[in-house]
Amino acid sequence: MRDTKTKGIWVWGTPLELEIDGVKTSVIYLDTEGFESVGKSNVYDDRIFALATVMSSVLIYNLPETIREADISRLSFAVELAEEFYGRVKGEDVAFEPSKLLWLIQRDFLQGKSVKQMVDEALRHVPNEDGNKNIDQVNQIRDSLAIMGDNSTAFSLPQPHLMRTKLCDLKDEDLDSTYVARRDQLKKLVASIIRPKIVQGKTLNGKEFISFLEQILDALNKGEIPSTGSLVEVFNKDIVERCVKLYNERMVRLRLPMSEESLQSSHETAHNEAIKAFDAQHFGRQHAKKSVDQLDEQMQEVYKNYVLANEYQSSKLCETLYTKCEDDMDHLQALRLPSMAKFNAGFVYCNQTFEQKCVGPSKQNYEQRLTKMMGKSRSLFIKEYNNRLFNWLVGFSLVMVVVGRFIIKFILLEMAAWILFIFLETYTRMFWTAEALYYNPVWHFIVGTWENVVYSPVLDLDRWAIPIVCIIALCVLYWRCYGKRKHGARWLLPMYNNQKNVRNRERSE
Repeated sequence: MRDTKTKGIWVWGTPLELEIDGVKTSVIYLDTEGFESVGKSNVYDDRIFALATVMSSVLIYNLPETIREADISRLSFAVELAEEFYGRVKGEDVAFEPSKLLWLIQRDFLQGKSVKQMVDEALRHVPNEDGNKNIDQVNQIRDSLAIMGDNSTAFSLPQPHLMRTKLCDLKDEDLDSTYVARRDQLKKLVASIIRPKIVQGKTLNGKEFISFLEQILDALNKGEIPSTGSLVEVFNKDIVERCVKLYNERMVRLRLPMSEESLQSSHETAHNEAIKAFDAQHFGRQHAKKSVDQLDEQMQEVYKNYVLANEYQSSKLCETLYTKCEDDMDHLQALRLPSMAKFNAGFVYCNQTFEQKCVGPSKQNYEQRLTKMMGKSRSLFIKEYNNRLFNWLVGFSLVMVVVGRFIIKFILLEMAAWILFIFLETYTRMFWTAEALYYNPVWHFIVGTWENVVYSPVLDLDRWAIPIVCIIALCVLYWRCYGKRKHGARWLLPMYNNQKNVRNRERSE
């Protein structure tokens, strides 16, 4: 009938006592509700099948006529369910111990292939030379039954009577004699393959079996059970997506750019955390490997995007720092008052800033470019430094001659300026080129004095030269206009005498 009479799992009330390997053993027979009964969902069928698979030491799979693909899929799923919930009860490291499987096929014809051949052919891999995904899935279902190994057998039964609607009212003598004979053989076969229920290598007694059953029922009732049609990979799909999301949440916290080693370390940490979360939630053991591969593949794709983003951010940051260093070097080349000390300070600062702030995969490339650029800048500055300083000192000496003679009228300043001018001009004339001057100890003394005056950590004369000159000019102007009238000239050093009133002096007799 379509509406099943057996509801859930029925237990035969009185155990059958058998002697197995010299040990008196109580055998309990279970009868499960049929599949696809009216008003029942696939999840309900799967729970019944899984519970029977876990409880039994012998599982009789009763099929009409032949083995269909749906029957293989359902059995595969039941084994996965049983393995999963057995693991939830006993722990992750305990392997599932499968039942002895008996394929019982009821059919009208007994000629042709044996049921053993039918089972072997049904479980054989389907050739898939074209790599069809649907065939791959069919073969994966067959792989999931590998846990049964050689722990299975097959048996066939003919139909008991042609009038199937009256089977419940018929007695044994009314049934087909061939059926009765095969049924008795089936009883003997089942009795011969029965073994005590073993959990973790230990044979269970009655109380232990009840305790084990309660734990399995609790796991089944609390756990979210996928339907047969979804199979393990599809059920794990949501878990994979959640784990990928977890991986993304960990990676999005990173502040790019960062070194490749740091990014790889962060990836491994987030990857391991996602795998750990998957291991704690995934369904199935053997087929979970495909879901793990999918999870790993998706995380690798996300990681590749972060690698590309890190390369872009690193290139952007290092390019900015490189451009700033290049601008700084150009600025140092064009100092109004050339200073080797200031150039060296800017050179070191640029190197240190780049080394500290430029991170990521682009750093090595930009370091090479920076080293090459700064080497050229340094060579050019050194080459131009002496020439610019020489020209600047020549001009400075002439300006000081004018200032000493006509503005402040200070003889010593004018004389010092003339000495400097004459030294610079005559030395280069005597030795043909200005380059010969640069090896003279006097020039080294001049350069050292110049560096101390022009640049120091306290005062950068290149920056403050114009304000300082303006202040001095104002002071001189003030002194020239107002200072001498109020206070008179009280110079201790020799100054030019004022000849304004010479003519008005009386001639001596």
